[in-house]
Amino acid sequence: MISFECDYNNGAHPKVLENLIKYNDAKPTPYGFDEFSERAKERIRVACGLPDAQIFFLTGGTQTNATTIDSMLYQYEGVICVVSGHINVHEAGAVEFTEHKIITIADNNGKMEAKTLDKYLDDYMHDGNKDHAVHPGLVYITFPTEFGTLYTAKELDDIYQVCQHYEIPLYIDGARLGYGLMAEENDITLPYLARHCDVFYIGGTKIGALCGEAVVFTHQNAHKHFFSIQKQHGAVIAKGALIGLQFDALFTDDLYFKLSEHAIKMAMRMKQIFIKKGFEFYVDSPTNQQFVIMDNTLVEALSQKMKFTHFGQADKYHTICRFVTSWATTEEELDELEKILG
Repeated sequence: MISFECDYNNGAHPKVLENLIKYNDAKPTPYGFDEFSERAKERIRVACGLPDAQIFFLTGGTQTNATTIDSMLYQYEGVICVVSGHINVHEAGAVEFTEHKIITIADNNGKMEAKTLDKYLDDYMHDGNKDHAVHPGLVYITFPTEFGTLYTAKELDDIYQVCQHYEIPLYIDGARLGYGLMAEENDITLPYLARHCDVFYIGGTKIGALCGEAVVFTHQNAHKHFFSIQKQHGAVIAKGALIGLQFDALFTDDLYFKLSEHAIKMAMRMKQIFIKKGFEFYVDSPTNQQFVIMDNTLVEALSQKMKFTHFGQADKYHTICRFVTSWATTEEELDELEKILG
């Protein structure tokens, strides 16, 4: 059965596995203080154009968000995100489990708008009772968004300027960062993104790695005891080279970007297949997630032949279905999809 369920149900790219096998007997220093992790960090610094960036490796996205956000907030502070933000809807309250409130504001096709953020912060700052409320201490966005949409360079700059005006750091969740960067209509480069936030992470789990995310603090602004906070969250693994070696491979010869580009190519072909078959889309996504509106009867029939996600209800008779391509999606799988759709 073909699967378009998600972009993390594959193993790892062969070059990632080759790197792990090649150094399997190396006996590296534990906890990520090994030469392979350091080499990977240097490759990432070069790719980001940030020679002084502080980089930490964690294993998964939820763990990364909860740990990073917790490290950046005082106990009385919360994090601002849009209502559809990943930390708000798909992480089982992991951030709030660290006793930091998620402060939600409205979105536009999954994106935060600078004017909405500015209004919220301006209202907060002029509230005479603000000391009785949770203080906004961090702004969180994803790139791409939960709906596969993208911020333009101007939109990101506008948000970052609002953050700087109120002296609040901006954190970008990059679980699918590569798929956003390599989308055809994207106008943001990795160095541009790195210059327009205070911390972000590069997702490996969804793009070619067995597991692993790389947190990048852009201007020596990591908590001085981040490693200890990471340890407290259970987010330090003894065999730290496991992640370092994977990112070393992903950031050699632009592999990370090539894999992401392939997924986008597959997604755009998938999109054309759905258009050709007359389907409507819930949102116009330029990335590897495609949201298609389908009749419930068809959804049930297709579920017997392929895997995909039931994202939500469009109306009583139709379901929003999410179809996802990845670095491992093949032309043959798309041929099968087209055949099944008839």
